[in-house]
Amino acid sequence: MNAKIADVIVIGGAAIGSSIACQLAQRDDFSGRIVVVEADPSYQLCASARSAASIRQQFSSSINIEISLFGIEYLRSIGERLEVGGDKPVIDLHEGGYLFLATPDKLDILETNHAKQISHGADIAFLNQTDLAQKFPWLNTDGLAAGCHGLTGEGWFDGYGLMQAFRKKARSLNVDYVAAKVEKVRKTGESWTVELNTGESLSAKVLVNSAGASGSMDICRQIGLDLPIHSRKRCVFTFECKEPLPHFPLLIAPNGTYVRPEGNGYICGSAPAPQDDHDSNDFEVDHSLFEDHIWPTLAERIPAFEAIKPGAAWSGHYDINLFDHNAFLGKAAGIDNFYLAVGFSGHGLQQAPAVGRGLAELITTGNYQTLDLSALSLKRLTQNEPLIERNVV
Repeated sequence: MNAKIADVIVIGGAAIGSSIACQLAQRDDFSGRIVVVEADPSYQLCASARSAASIRQQFSSSINIEISLFGIEYLRSIGERLEVGGDKPVIDLHEGGYLFLATPDKLDILETNHAKQISHGADIAFLNQTDLAQKFPWLNTDGLAAGCHGLTGEGWFDGYGLMQAFRKKARSLNVDYVAAKVEKVRKTGESWTVELNTGESLSAKVLVNSAGASGSMDICRQIGLDLPIHSRKRCVFTFECKEPLPHFPLLIAPNGTYVRPEGNGYICGSAPAPQDDHDSNDFEVDHSLFEDHIWPTLAERIPAFEAIKPGAAWSGHYDINLFDHNAFLGKAAGIDNFYLAVGFSGHGLQQAPAVGRGLAELITTGNYQTLDLSALSLKRLTQNEPLIERNVV
Protein backbone atom coordinates (compact mmCIF):
# COMPACT_ATOMS: atom_id res chain seq x y z
CA MET A 1 0.00 0.00 0.00
CA ASN A 2 1.44 3.36 -1.01
CA ALA A 3 1.41 5.98 1.74
CA LYS A 4 0.40 9.55 1.07
CA ILE A 5 3.42 11.75 1.69
CA ALA A 6 3.52 14.71 4.09
CA ASP A 7 6.26 16.54 5.95
CA VAL A 8 4.59 16.66 9.36
CA ILE A 9 1.76 14.48 10.69
CA VAL A 10 -0.06 15.71 13.78
CA ILE A 11 -2.17 13.07 15.51
CA GLY A 12 -5.04 14.79 17.31
CA GLY A 13 -6.72 17.90 15.94
CA ALA A 14 -8.32 19.49 19.00
CA ALA A 15 -6.94 22.65 20.63
CA ILE A 16 -3.35 21.45 21.12
CA GLY A 17 -2.94 19.69 17.77
CA SER A 18 -4.62 22.45 15.78
CA SER A 19 -2.55 25.11 17.56
CA ILE A 20 0.65 23.27 16.64
CA ALA A 21 -0.43 22.80 13.02
CA CYS A 22 -1.66 26.38 12.71
CA GLN A 23 1.41 28.05 14.15
CA LEU A 24 3.74 25.78 12.20
CA ALA A 25 1.94 26.71 8.99
CA GLN A 26 2.17 30.41 9.89
CA ARG A 27 5.97 30.35 10.00
CA ASP A 28 7.82 31.94 7.10
CA ASP A 29 10.63 29.38 7.42
CA PHE A 30 8.33 26.37 6.99
CA SER A 31 6.82 25.39 3.64
CA GLY A 32 6.11 21.68 4.03
CA ARG A 33 2.83 19.78 3.95
CA ILE A 34 1.07 19.32 7.30
CA VAL A 35 -1.59 16.68 7.87
CA VAL A 36 -3.72 16.55 11.01
CA VAL A 37 -5.41 13.23 11.79
CA GLU A 38 -8.51 13.51 14.00
CA ALA A 39 -10.60 10.51 15.06
CA ASP A 40 -13.59 12.64 16.15
CA PRO A 41 -14.14 15.28 13.44
CA SER A 42 -17.35 16.39 15.18
CA TYR A 43 -15.20 17.28 18.24
CA GLN A 44 -18.15 16.37 20.46
CA LEU A 45 -16.11 14.17 22.78
CA CYS A 46 -12.80 16.00 23.02
CA ALA A 47 -11.64 17.73 26.19
CA SER A 48 -11.47 21.07 24.36
CA ALA A 49 -15.25 21.02 23.95
CA ARG A 50 -16.09 19.66 27.40
CA SER A 51 -13.87 21.59 29.82
CA ALA A 52 -14.57 24.69 31.89
CA ALA A 53 -12.34 26.66 29.45
CA SER A 54 -10.40 29.00 31.71
CA ILE A 55 -6.96 30.54 32.06
CA ARG A 56 -4.96 31.53 35.13
CA GLN A 57 -1.51 32.57 36.24
CA GLN A 58 -2.06 31.28 39.77
CA PHE A 59 0.32 28.34 39.53
CA SER A 60 3.23 27.49 41.79
CA SER A 61 5.76 26.67 39.05
CA SER A 62 7.46 29.34 36.96
CA ILE A 63 6.97 27.60 33.63
CA ASN A 64 3.19 27.30 34.07
CA ILE A 65 2.95 30.96 35.04
CA GLU A 66 4.95 32.01 31.99
CA ILE A 67 2.90 29.78 29.68
CA SER A 68 -0.33 31.43 30.85
CA LEU A 69 1.10 34.95 30.67
CA PHE A 70 1.87 34.22 27.03
CA GLY A 71 -1.53 32.62 26.63
CA ILE A 72 -3.57 35.57 27.89
CA GLU A 73 -1.81 37.96 25.52
CA TYR A 74 -2.51 35.55 22.69
CA LEU A 75 -6.19 35.25 23.60
CA ARG A 76 -6.58 39.02 23.88
CA SER A 77 -5.34 39.44 20.30
CA ILE A 78 -6.85 36.30 18.79
CA GLY A 79 -8.91 38.29 16.30
CA GLU A 80 -5.78 39.60 14.60
CA ARG A 81 -3.69 36.43 15.05
CA LEU A 82 -6.24 34.01 13.59
CA GLU A 83 -8.18 36.19 11.15
CA VAL A 84 -9.25 34.43 7.97
CA GLY A 85 -10.47 36.44 4.99
CA GLY A 86 -11.47 39.40 7.14
CA ASP A 87 -13.35 37.19 9.59
CA LYS A 88 -11.94 37.66 13.09
CA PRO A 89 -12.75 34.91 15.60
CA VAL A 90 -14.44 35.84 18.86
CA ILE A 91 -13.97 33.67 21.96
CA ASP A 92 -15.79 35.83 24.55
CA LEU A 93 -12.79 36.19 26.85
CA HIS A 94 -13.97 37.39 30.26
CA GLU A 95 -11.18 38.38 32.65
CA GLY A 96 -13.13 37.83 35.86
CA GLY A 97 -10.14 36.36 37.66
CA TYR A 98 -9.57 33.27 39.73
CA LEU A 99 -10.14 33.51 43.47
CA PHE A 100 -8.12 30.92 45.39
CA LEU A 101 -9.21 30.62 49.02
CA ALA A 102 -6.94 29.32 51.79
CA THR A 103 -7.50 28.11 55.32
CA PRO A 104 -4.84 28.93 57.99
CA ASP A 105 -3.01 25.63 57.45
CA LYS A 106 -2.48 26.50 53.75
CA LEU A 107 -1.67 30.18 54.21
CA ASP A 108 2.08 29.70 53.74
CA ILE A 109 1.50 27.96 50.41
CA LEU A 110 -0.75 30.79 49.22
CA GLU A 111 1.82 33.41 50.26
CA THR A 112 4.71 31.58 48.58
CA ASN A 113 2.76 31.05 45.37
CA HIS A 114 1.63 34.69 45.29
CA ALA A 115 5.18 35.96 45.67
CA LYS A 116 6.31 33.84 42.73
CA GLN A 117 3.35 34.88 40.57
CA ILE A 118 3.89 38.61 41.02
CA SER A 119 7.64 38.18 40.50
CA HIS A 120 6.77 37.01 36.99
CA GLY A 121 4.48 39.99 36.40
CA ALA A 122 1.10 38.39 37.08
CA ASP A 123 -1.59 40.81 38.29
CA ILE A 124 -2.72 38.97 41.42
CA ALA A 125 -4.07 40.63 44.58
CA PHE A 126 -3.47 39.11 48.02
CA LEU A 127 -6.54 39.55 50.22
CA ASN A 128 -6.76 38.86 53.96
CA GLN A 129 -10.00 37.75 55.58
CA THR A 130 -11.24 41.32 56.02
CA ASP A 131 -10.35 42.20 52.43
CA LEU A 132 -12.26 39.14 51.18
CA ALA A 133 -15.40 40.10 53.11
CA GLN A 134 -15.29 43.65 51.77
CA LYS A 135 -14.64 42.75 48.14
CA PHE A 136 -17.00 39.75 47.99
CA PRO A 137 -19.86 40.43 50.45
CA TRP A 138 -21.69 37.26 49.35
CA LEU A 139 -18.76 35.10 50.56
CA ASN A 140 -18.74 33.34 53.93
CA THR A 141 -15.20 33.99 55.17
CA ASP A 142 -15.44 31.90 58.34
CA GLY A 143 -12.39 29.70 58.65
CA LEU A 144 -10.52 31.46 55.86
CA ALA A 145 -7.11 33.04 56.34
CA ALA A 146 -6.76 34.75 52.97
CA GLY A 147 -7.35 34.53 49.26
CA CYS A 148 -5.68 35.54 46.00
CA HIS A 149 -7.67 37.15 43.19
CA GLY A 150 -6.50 37.69 39.63
CA LEU A 151 -7.26 41.33 38.84
CA THR A 152 -6.47 40.96 35.14
CA GLY A 153 -5.17 38.18 32.93
CA GLU A 154 -7.31 35.41 34.40
CA GLY A 155 -10.80 34.26 33.52
CA TRP A 156 -12.75 32.11 31.10
CA PHE A 157 -13.55 31.91 27.41
CA ASP A 158 -15.16 29.85 24.66
CA GLY A 159 -12.83 26.86 24.48
CA TYR A 160 -14.61 25.28 21.55
CA GLY A 161 -14.36 28.62 19.73
CA LEU A 162 -10.61 28.76 20.35
CA MET A 163 -10.14 25.27 18.98
CA GLN A 164 -12.18 26.04 15.88
CA ALA A 165 -10.30 29.30 15.33
CA PHE A 166 -6.98 27.43 15.27
CA ARG A 167 -8.48 24.82 12.97
CA LYS A 168 -9.99 27.34 10.55
CA LYS A 169 -6.75 29.31 10.34
CA ALA A 170 -4.74 26.13 9.80
CA ARG A 171 -7.01 25.01 6.98
CA SER A 172 -6.74 28.44 5.36
CA LEU A 173 -2.96 27.88 5.31
CA ASN A 174 -3.40 24.55 3.47
CA VAL A 175 -3.16 22.24 6.44
CA ASP A 176 -5.01 19.03 5.57
CA TYR A 177 -7.38 17.46 8.10
CA VAL A 178 -8.08 13.74 7.80
CA ALA A 179 -11.06 12.24 9.65
CA ALA A 180 -9.74 8.86 10.75
CA LYS A 181 -8.45 6.88 13.70
CA VAL A 182 -4.79 5.94 13.85
CA GLU A 183 -4.49 2.17 14.03
CA LYS A 184 -0.74 1.72 13.82
CA VAL A 185 2.42 3.82 13.91
CA ARG A 186 5.83 2.58 12.82
CA LYS A 187 9.21 3.90 11.76
CA THR A 188 10.19 3.06 8.18
CA GLY A 189 13.69 4.25 7.44
CA GLU A 190 13.86 7.96 8.16
CA SER A 191 10.10 8.41 7.97
CA TRP A 192 7.07 7.61 10.10
CA THR A 193 4.23 5.59 8.62
CA VAL A 194 0.76 6.01 10.09
CA GLU A 195 -1.90 3.46 9.21
CA LEU A 196 -5.53 4.59 9.49
CA ASN A 197 -8.78 2.73 10.10
CA THR A 198 -9.90 3.83 6.64
CA GLY A 199 -7.30 1.53 5.10
CA GLU A 200 -5.16 4.47 4.02
CA SER A 201 -1.70 5.26 5.30
CA LEU A 202 0.35 8.43 5.64
CA SER A 203 4.08 8.99 5.73
CA ALA A 204 6.13 11.91 7.05
CA LYS A 205 9.53 12.63 8.49
CA VAL A 206 8.03 14.32 11.58
CA LEU A 207 5.30 12.86 13.79
CA VAL A 208 3.56 14.80 16.58
CA ASN A 209 1.50 12.98 19.19
CA SER A 210 -1.22 15.28 20.58
CA ALA A 211 -4.01 12.72 20.64
CA GLY A 212 -5.18 13.54 24.16
CA ALA A 213 -6.82 11.16 26.60
CA SER A 214 -8.45 9.09 23.89
CA GLY A 215 -5.38 7.85 22.03
CA SER A 216 -2.05 9.41 22.95
CA MET A 217 -0.88 6.57 25.19
CA ASP A 218 -1.67 3.87 22.65
CA ILE A 219 0.53 5.69 20.16
CA CYS A 220 3.33 6.00 22.71
CA ARG A 221 3.17 2.32 23.62
CA GLN A 222 3.44 1.33 19.96
CA ILE A 223 6.87 2.91 19.77
CA GLY A 224 8.07 1.70 23.17
CA LEU A 225 7.17 4.64 25.39
CA ASP A 226 5.28 3.76 28.57
CA LEU A 227 4.20 7.03 30.18
CA PRO A 228 2.19 7.47 33.41
CA ILE A 229 -0.69 9.21 31.64
CA HIS A 230 -4.25 8.06 32.23
CA SER A 231 -7.71 9.00 31.00
CA ARG A 232 -9.66 10.29 33.99
CA LYS A 233 -13.26 11.44 33.92
CA ARG A 234 -14.26 14.93 35.08
CA CYS A 235 -17.87 16.08 35.44
CA VAL A 236 -19.20 19.61 34.99
CA PHE A 237 -22.50 20.69 36.54
CA THR A 238 -24.66 23.75 35.91
CA PHE A 239 -27.13 25.54 38.14
CA GLU A 240 -29.02 28.81 38.55
CA CYS A 241 -29.23 31.08 41.58
CA LYS A 242 -31.92 33.76 41.98
CA GLU A 243 -29.86 36.06 44.21
CA PRO A 244 -27.52 38.36 42.23
CA LEU A 245 -23.87 37.89 43.21
CA PRO A 246 -21.91 40.78 41.70
CA HIS A 247 -18.32 40.47 40.46
CA PHE A 248 -18.28 36.69 40.86
CA PRO A 249 -14.89 35.24 39.85
CA LEU A 250 -13.82 31.67 39.18
CA LEU A 251 -13.74 30.62 42.81
CA ILE A 252 -11.60 27.75 44.08
CA ALA A 253 -12.63 26.51 47.53
CA PRO A 254 -9.91 25.21 49.86
CA ASN A 255 -10.83 21.61 48.97
CA GLY A 256 -10.40 22.25 45.23
CA THR A 257 -14.08 22.58 44.28
CA TYR A 258 -14.57 25.31 41.67
CA VAL A 259 -17.48 27.45 40.47
CA ARG A 260 -17.76 30.29 37.98
CA PRO A 261 -20.45 32.26 36.13
CA GLU A 262 -21.73 30.96 32.80
CA GLY A 263 -24.42 32.99 31.05
CA ASN A 264 -27.25 33.56 33.53
CA GLY A 265 -26.10 30.75 35.78
CA TYR A 266 -22.99 28.96 37.00
CA ILE A 267 -20.87 25.92 36.23
CA CYS A 268 -18.98 23.96 38.83
CA GLY A 269 -16.96 20.82 39.38
CA SER A 270 -14.40 18.97 41.45
CA ALA A 271 -12.03 16.07 41.06
CA PRO A 272 -13.31 12.86 42.64
CA ALA A 273 -11.67 11.61 45.81
CA PRO A 274 -8.42 9.76 44.97
CA GLN A 275 -9.94 6.38 45.81
CA ASP A 276 -12.77 7.08 43.36
CA ASP A 277 -10.64 8.51 40.54
CA HIS A 278 -10.24 5.56 38.20
CA ASP A 279 -9.28 5.24 34.55
CA SER A 280 -12.37 5.87 32.47
CA ASN A 281 -13.58 6.15 28.90
CA ASP A 282 -17.32 6.46 29.54
CA PHE A 283 -19.30 9.68 29.66
CA GLU A 284 -21.72 8.84 32.47
CA VAL A 285 -22.21 11.78 34.83
CA ASP A 286 -21.63 11.10 38.54
CA HIS A 287 -24.52 13.09 40.02
CA SER A 288 -23.63 11.94 43.53
CA LEU A 289 -20.43 13.97 43.28
CA PHE A 290 -22.54 17.12 42.95
CA GLU A 291 -25.08 16.16 45.60
CA ASP A 292 -22.68 14.83 48.22
CA HIS A 293 -19.63 17.02 47.75
CA ILE A 294 -19.84 19.97 45.36
CA TRP A 295 -23.16 21.52 46.39
CA PRO A 296 -22.50 21.23 50.16
CA THR A 297 -19.08 22.81 49.68
CA LEU A 298 -20.44 25.72 47.67
CA ALA A 299 -23.46 26.29 49.92
CA GLU A 300 -21.21 26.52 52.96
CA ARG A 301 -18.93 29.06 51.31
CA ILE A 302 -21.61 31.02 49.39
CA PRO A 303 -24.85 31.00 51.44
CA ALA A 304 -26.91 32.12 48.42
CA PHE A 305 -26.13 28.74 46.85
CA GLU A 306 -28.20 26.93 49.48
CA ALA A 307 -31.19 27.57 47.18
CA ILE A 308 -30.33 26.77 43.57
CA LYS A 309 -31.91 25.18 40.52
CA PRO A 310 -29.66 22.41 39.14
CA GLY A 311 -29.37 22.24 35.37
CA ALA A 312 -27.58 20.21 32.74
CA ALA A 313 -24.40 18.26 33.43
CA TRP A 314 -21.81 16.56 31.28
CA SER A 315 -18.51 14.74 31.53
CA GLY A 316 -15.26 14.60 29.62
CA HIS A 317 -11.77 13.20 30.05
CA TYR A 318 -8.44 14.67 31.02
CA ASP A 319 -5.15 13.09 30.04
CA ILE A 320 -3.83 13.09 33.61
CA ASN A 321 -0.07 12.80 34.09
CA LEU A 322 0.21 10.93 37.38
CA PHE A 323 3.95 11.67 37.56
CA ASP A 324 3.52 15.38 38.33
CA HIS A 325 0.29 16.67 36.71
CA ASN A 326 2.21 18.58 34.04
CA ALA A 327 2.44 18.01 30.30
CA PHE A 328 5.23 16.18 28.51
CA LEU A 329 6.41 18.33 25.61
CA GLY A 330 9.03 18.09 22.91
CA LYS A 331 11.24 15.32 21.60
CA ALA A 332 11.45 11.85 23.04
CA ALA A 333 15.13 11.02 23.54
CA GLY A 334 16.39 8.32 21.21
CA ILE A 335 13.34 8.47 18.92
CA ASP A 336 14.05 10.58 15.86
CA ASN A 337 11.53 13.23 14.85
CA PHE A 338 8.84 12.13 17.30
CA TYR A 339 7.33 14.96 19.32
CA LEU A 340 5.07 14.83 22.35
CA ALA A 341 2.32 17.18 23.50
CA VAL A 342 0.50 14.99 26.01
CA GLY A 343 -0.52 14.75 29.68
CA PHE A 344 -1.92 18.26 30.14
CA SER A 345 -3.98 17.20 33.16
CA GLY A 346 -6.75 19.71 32.48
CA HIS A 347 -4.60 22.68 31.43
CA GLY A 348 -4.54 22.05 27.68
CA LEU A 349 -6.84 24.83 26.51
CA GLN A 350 -5.06 27.60 28.37
CA GLN A 351 -1.66 26.23 27.37
CA ALA A 352 -2.52 25.65 23.71
CA PRO A 353 -1.22 29.01 22.41
CA ALA A 354 2.22 28.66 24.03
CA VAL A 355 2.52 24.94 23.29
CA GLY A 356 1.60 25.45 19.63
CA ARG A 357 4.16 28.24 19.32
CA GLY A 358 6.85 26.24 21.11
CA LEU A 359 6.41 23.00 19.17
CA ALA A 360 6.32 24.91 15.88
CA GLU A 361 9.64 26.51 16.79
CA LEU A 362 11.17 23.24 17.95
CA ILE A 363 10.15 21.36 14.79
CA THR A 364 11.41 24.10 12.50
CA THR A 365 14.59 25.32 14.22
CA GLY A 366 15.43 22.62 16.76
CA ASN A 367 15.06 25.07 19.63
CA TYR A 368 12.46 26.98 21.63
CA GLN A 369 12.60 30.69 20.81
CA THR A 370 9.63 32.59 22.23
CA LEU A 371 9.38 30.70 25.52
CA ASP A 372 11.67 27.95 26.79
CA LEU A 373 9.44 24.94 27.45
CA SER A 374 12.29 22.52 28.15
CA ALA A 375 11.23 22.24 31.82
CA LEU A 376 8.32 20.14 30.50
CA SER A 377 10.47 17.71 28.56
CA LEU A 378 10.35 13.95 29.05
CA LYS A 379 13.78 14.19 30.64
CA ARG A 380 12.26 14.87 34.05
CA LEU A 381 10.55 11.46 33.98
CA THR A 382 13.68 9.55 32.98
CA GLN A 383 15.63 11.35 35.72
CA ASN A 384 12.80 11.03 38.26
CA GLU A 385 12.68 14.78 38.83
CA PRO A 386 8.97 15.76 38.94
CA LEU A 387 8.01 19.37 38.36
CA ILE A 388 5.92 19.91 41.45
CA GLU A 389 2.80 22.01 40.89
CA ARG A 390 1.05 22.84 44.16
CA ASN A 391 -1.96 24.55 42.56
CA VAL A 392 -3.63 21.58 40.89
CA VAL A 393 -7.36 22.06 40.27
